[in-house]
Amino acid sequence: MATSSSTLPAADSPAADRTPRPGGRHDAARGRRHGVWLWPTLVSLVLSLYAIGRPVLWQDELNTWDMVTRSTAQLFDTVQRVDAVLGGYYLLLHGWTAVFGDSATALRLPSALAMAGTAGCTALIGRRLFGARAGLAAGLLFALAPVVTRYAHEARPYALVVLAVTASTLLLLRALDRPESRWRWAAYGLCVAAVGLLHMVALTVLAGQLVAVAWRAREERRIALRFGLAALAGVAVVAPVALLGRAQAGRQISWIPRPDVWSLVTFLPQLYASALVAGAVTTLAVLAWGERRAGSPRPGAVSGPGPGLGSRPGARGGLLGVSALAVLPPLLLWAVSHGDVSYFYFRYLLFTLPAWAVLAGAGLAGIARPKARGVVAAVLVALVVLTLQDQQAVRRPYAHFWHGIDFEGAARTIETYHRPGDAVVFDRGDDYWRMLDVGVRFYLRDELRPRDVFLATAAADRADLWSTECPDPAACLRGEQRIWLVVPGDAADPLDALPAEQARALRARYTATGTERLTGVTVALLVRTG
Repeated sequence: MATSSSTLPAADSPAADRTPRPGGRHDAARGRRHGVWLWPTLVSLVLSLYAIGRPVLWQDELNTWDMVTRSTAQLFDTVQRVDAVLGGYYLLLHGWTAVFGDSATALRLPSALAMAGTAGCTALIGRRLFGARAGLAAGLLFALAPVVTRYAHEARPYALVVLAVTASTLLLLRALDRPESRWRWAAYGLCVAAVGLLHMVALTVLAGQLVAVAWRAREERRIALRFGLAALAGVAVVAPVALLGRAQAGRQISWIPRPDVWSLVTFLPQLYASALVAGAVTTLAVLAWGERRAGSPRPGAVSGPGPGLGSRPGARGGLLGVSALAVLPPLLLWAVSHGDVSYFYFRYLLFTLPAWAVLAGAGLAGIARPKARGVVAAVLVALVVLTLQDQQAVRRPYAHFWHGIDFEGAARTIETYHRPGDAVVFDRGDDYWRMLDVGVRFYLRDELRPRDVFLATAAADRADLWSTECPDPAACLRGEQRIWLVVPGDAADPLDALPAEQARALRARYTATGTERLTGVTVALLVRTG
């Protein structure tokens, strides 16, 4: 017998919420509904907060700190010249640090909260499309992925972008449930604007969302118009930033190579930072199509007023929409990266992780249907065990580096042996990208700020990311008795790491009396000889 789209509402659908029930049963059902998003949120929050301050801040995070601790006027001046696409994030964190401080934990806490919120949103999307069991599995699969913890510990916008994209998808599904609601479309449009202000590349999610809308618009054409207006309004808000960012792209991301076909093959292992996790998630996502293509029932899937993506007749639409969210942004970014500028980099596409998790959750719930709880629990426990080493790795001191630099140890050495009147010299030559000066300055006590001998104009004062140095090093020496020298590597003579003129000026008046070689950095004490 054919199934009608006007069947009774599912157990945890909005319509069912309005049906009177005895208090005990209603409370139990409500508890189960809340558990779908609450448990993934809590698991992600615990994993994100544990040892959040342990990894040493790496260069990108130090750049964040340097930017957000500038004055508001300096911040606005800088983003007009560089990093415009991150201006929204910098401004947000600027206000955050004014309240909560600028420690490593404080800088990373917004990312941790964002990942926890994303886990909850992922679970809600999975529940809405494929049922409570699939939603819970999706949220937990997302929360348990080590790469999620890694970027929850990152003082950069990636985690907030993931949250904004996932929230926009959830708001879009709500708008599709009630397309006559202007408020729901307005909320979706605002979320699209937030996505663009946090990271412009993430607006490629609109390509995937368009597929979901197109599927629904076959039955209700006005939806396409409303989606178009809301999405265009959100994009229009960020258009000035996009134009400014495009002009700065050559300087900002010229290091990203043009992708080849092999880049698409290796994309998922890079995205998950684990071939094992990528393989497991992809396998479950493929199984979702096998389980759902026949339109099999999904207990607990949320149905809107009409046959939307979450209703039983829309099973294929739900899979198609979520698959588009996972696949289309990387493909689109890969295609446009064959022009003047390449944007194809795995970090920029972290926002596709929730879509993959939803597909994997649907696949896991599908194969586990006969013995649901036991199979789902076994798979999740296996994931925890197999990724335990990866979870430990993301909390190591140099987990964020390609090559570790012990900024904290260098600062500690200077603090331990510091005397009033000491000065400091940092190598800013060809190794300027190491940000030795910013890294040591972050870990030094606020009251300990030795004079930077060769600094001519600070980055904040010239509205840029990099400082300028004294053109005549000998003239910049002021007769200091002791100078701390901070250079990369572990050369036998630390002065060899400096530009030739700086090294010559220092050798003429100073000699090294002590050297501390740390991970990726050397600290030497120079004492005046005459």
